[in-house]
Amino acid sequence: MKRIDERELRDELVRLRAEHRELDDQIILLEDSSTADQLLVKRLKKKKLAIKDRMMAIEDQLLPDIIA
Repeated sequence: MKRIDERELRDELVRLRAEHRELDDQIILLEDSSTADQLLVKRLKKKKLAIKDRMMAIEDQLLPDIIA
């Protein structure tokens, strides 16, 4: 893997982790609210899961399995 590609992947991973944390905070605030919009909470959770899947894919690219 080229250094530039690896750096871009690491930068994207940092950005995705920050977005994942922000979504988590939003979900917690909404769930604590007595007037929480359950549809919005579901959408945010789905988006958070998609981000986590993307983060895992990037991590797999950065740290490929080593066959022993």
